[in-house]
Amino acid sequence: MKKIISLCALCALTLGSLWAQPQTNKEGSNYSFTVVKQVDKSLVPNQYRTGTCWSFSTLSFFESELMRMGKGRQALSEMFVVRHTYMDKAERYVRWGGHINFSAGGAFHDVAYVWKNYGMVPEAVYSGLQYGEAKHNHSELDQALKAFLDVIVKNPNHRLTTSWKDAVNGILDAYLGPIPKTFTYEGKEYTPKSYAASLGLNPDDYVELSSFTHHPFYQPFTLEVPDNWLQGQVYNVPVEEMTTLAFDALDAGYSLAWGADVSDKGFNWKAGLALAPAEDWEVLTASTETDVWANPTPQAKITQEQRQAAFDRYELTDDHGMHITGYAKDQNGDRYFIVKNSWGTESNECDGFFFASEAYFALLTMDYMVHKDALPKALRKKLGL
Repeated sequence: MKKIISLCALCALTLGSLWAQPQTNKEGSNYSFTVVKQVDKSLVPNQYRTGTCWSFSTLSFFESELMRMGKGRQALSEMFVVRHTYMDKAERYVRWGGHINFSAGGAFHDVAYVWKNYGMVPEAVYSGLQYGEAKHNHSELDQALKAFLDVIVKNPNHRLTTSWKDAVNGILDAYLGPIPKTFTYEGKEYTPKSYAASLGLNPDDYVELSSFTHHPFYQPFTLEVPDNWLQGQVYNVPVEEMTTLAFDALDAGYSLAWGADVSDKGFNWKAGLALAPAEDWEVLTASTETDVWANPTPQAKITQEQRQAAFDRYELTDDHGMHITGYAKDQNGDRYFIVKNSWGTESNECDGFFFASEAYFALLTMDYMVHKDALPKALRKKLGL
């Protein structure tokens, strides 16, 4: 059943997919939305002071996928994924002599890579909080790892020792904890690989889509962003198709792991909105800009050329990974994606969610991951899937 909700009423009240009952709009905001489609979802997580949104968003996406598959509610360990990628990134960084990126950042396919090669564990088994903090904070860890690896790359012994990998693992164990070889969960004993197998999710069933003209359409290409350390590929489709496919996937019951630019002026986390108004931000006066956040306003018609120009000029950058769990329409009939973030529930007016306009999505999507079965058969054939 569709429900009309005010901007401030978007919240996950329980572990289920329930939405708040209609409430009056927050003072100063006249936005209200009719939910058209939503999928089952887990609770809003908090990555806190880490650069690991890619792990939180992808596992939120996979948790919804498991619910769609009838596997029940799962709480999967983001830090199990992060722990493995830190080590594998460190090995590549040293092998490349420090001439590739080493950071906390990553991509959706990193989670699929870990799932396929190392397995998975529940959050209850591996929290990754071994360093005296109640919330994730990798500021010290990230700098310590990078500093250590830069010493290794300088090769002060004139050949690498046989112990540097053990030293990196020691740092990771100290902060995140040793990776369990076996564990007992809900009365059963597992290894990470056997637990992943028990969930029945196949990481090879997921693809990523994007839309740029510096590569041919309907072909895979390596997305040129620093955090793509695995050199993972995405499939290139025109922007109109990229957007239509996202709505069609949601209508069919599939959600999306979404990578987008949230440094744009149109992103207002506190207000729970991401907009690309028809009138450019640079020409909006202070009063009319305020009105944009208070009242639904016409959104821009995004062209392929605009997207490409934004990417080429570093105006569209690889900022943040999130989870699109549905879509809604405002009172003017404009469509907005419902986005689950990983910044907790207390820092914005929508309990950890926000509404992203269709125009914002078309302009500022870097890529998104979706189950290949959510794509039309003709397109899958065209892409060779």
